[in-house]
Amino acid sequence: METLVLPSKIVRELKARAEEAGVSIEDYLLERLLADVDPPGKAKAYAEAALDLLRAAGEELGTGDFRQASEKIWGAAALAVKAYAYWRDGVRLASHGELWRYKDKIAAELGDWIRDAWNAANAMHINFYEGWATESDVRKAYEEVKNFVDRIAKRILEHDKSKNQTNSHGA
Repeated sequence: METLVLPSKIVRELKARAEEAGVSIEDYLLERLLADVDPPGKAKAYAEAALDLLRAAGEELGTGDFRQASEKIWGAAALAVKAYAYWRDGVRLASHGELWRYKDKIAAELGDWIRDAWNAANAMHINFYEGWATESDVRKAYEEVKNFVDRIAKRILEHDKSKNQTNSHGA
């Protein structure tokens, strides 16, 4: 993950717009940057962003910043669900309610363990604001969400990779 330094005024504006939209700054920026990209391209970008946020959550765990780790765990799960929706159905999920409903579709395809991982991610979203979770709660949630994100990203990225290999062999 790379760091981008922006003037405080721009960061405040990004935070305000992301909060107004009910999404993370990463999600807010991704949607704007990918506005003209097709759904499979968005799925890949979202899957990669979910993996990046998960890596950042691991770094936050290492430094003991459990609130920041919690928010990144939540963000990774949310981006993974959005990635799957773009990949599977070509649809954009724009609200927490849509994420919750789409999670059921993923669980129907991949198994009920998805629900547990999703619930762990949502507990981390709450923990970011409340700070009540213990270190072991955050670490356990990280492991569950890591499995969730890794499996979704693998499906999307392997599908994209095999599609590109087929296209390059057929050319």
